Amino acid sequence: MRILMLTQYYYPEPVAIPHEFAKEMVKRGHTVVSITGFPNYPYGNVFDGYKQKLWLIEEIDGVKVIRLPLYTDHSLSAFKRSAYFLSLAFTSTILGPLLAGPTDIIFVFHTLTMGLPAWILAWLRKKPFVFNLQDMYPESLTTVKMSRKSFVYRTVDKAAKFIYGRASAISVISPGFKKNLVDKGIDANKIHVIYNWADESNYKPVQKDEQLAHEHGLTGRFNVVYAGNMGPPQGLRNVIEAAKLLTDIPQIQFVLIGDGIEKESLFKAVREYNLKNVKFISRQPASKMTDFYALADVLLVHLIDEPLFEITIPGKTQSYLACEKPILMSVQGDAAQLILDARAGLVAKPSDPFDLAKAVREIYGMSTEERQTMGANGRSYFLRNLTVDASIDKYETLFYNVIDNFKNKNYTLSSNSAEQKPTHRSLS
Repeated sequence: MRILMLTQYYYPEPVAIPHEFAKEMVKRGHTVVSITGFPNYPYGNVFDGYKQKLWLIEEIDGVKVIRLPLYTDHSLSAFKRSAYFLSLAFTSTILGPLLAGPTDIIFVFHTLTMGLPAWILAWLRKKPFVFNLQDMYPESLTTVKMSRKSFVYRTVDKAAKFIYGRASAISVISPGFKKNLVDKGIDANKIHVIYNWADESNYKPVQKDEQLAHEHGLTGRFNVVYAGNMGPPQGLRNVIEAAKLLTDIPQIQFVLIGDGIEKESLFKAVREYNLKNVKFISRQPASKMTDFYALADVLLVHLIDEPLFEITIPGKTQSYLACEKPILMSVQGDAAQLILDARAGLVAKPSDPFDLAKAVREIYGMSTEERQTMGANGRSYFLRNLTVDASIDKYETLFYNVIDNFKNKNYTLSSNSAEQKPTHRSLS
């Protein structure tokens, strides 16, 4: 099978799923070509070793990667952020058909803007395309305080319905996403729930590194660790407010690992409150994260109280589960239910510092054995449901079915005889 993937983010950018997907498909004997931009996320600066030009073709782990120019930005400017996404969609639409080569199926990872070049490529090549949905459009715009009545919101809504309607299949990361699409009139039969995964070769239980703990002030503390982006959707000011409510237990410490546009304001709040129980650690390479997870007593997933997040499962959930640590899920809906089903931790109301503090007190008051049992439950659930193999098996089956259905449909439309049946041809 020849797969053409269009994605806004790609290795070495710290969004693991696109490359892990492509690499695994190559291991299974398929050919994968990835059209993407020059790496610049999350800081908006092109990575060392790269320089923007009309195009760059390289091979990474057997994947042919075609990099196209784009406007780089990671600011709060809505105009600049739009240019960041739309510029890659534009260059992919113009140059993609010239550079992509033959394909059997087109796969779009995540961003709505890459759906347009995918649709054009699919139309030109007479091939199906599958759209992977990691955020719900246009609802995700409300997380950055955009009005539902605004021109941009209404435009994105129309674009989303256009792309959803023309995709041969849509893969979503939660049952809630599927329900949302069905409620919008999208055919339920073409919507497939395939959970994101974590690479179990990278995310697994490891021994505590006492020297690392000492270097970062994590020794002898009860560490509530959050790792990831620090932006508006994460709402980490709520964590600072919860920390204020827990100063009576000196052992408890919130550890925030990562970067983002709200990090400086979080710093400022900690200084203003003179808190000693919040520690910041700069963004770490993925290869180091399991060492930090091993130093956690509980791992925190945190998003603002927003209806959209009730139907999503944050990507860090899978890697947390894989590392055999109890999880504190400050998100409602599908993500909370997953943790409860796995018996892997506790749930706190989002954007409620009192409930978050209460949950931290509860898990702090548990015995070490109780917390270890939660971690073991989570690891077991992960191995059964959320590994790379488990998810890629589903994608592989989906792609073969989509290709067969597309071929049969086109054959039926072009055939002069209703009695004739298409012959099956194996895919190279």
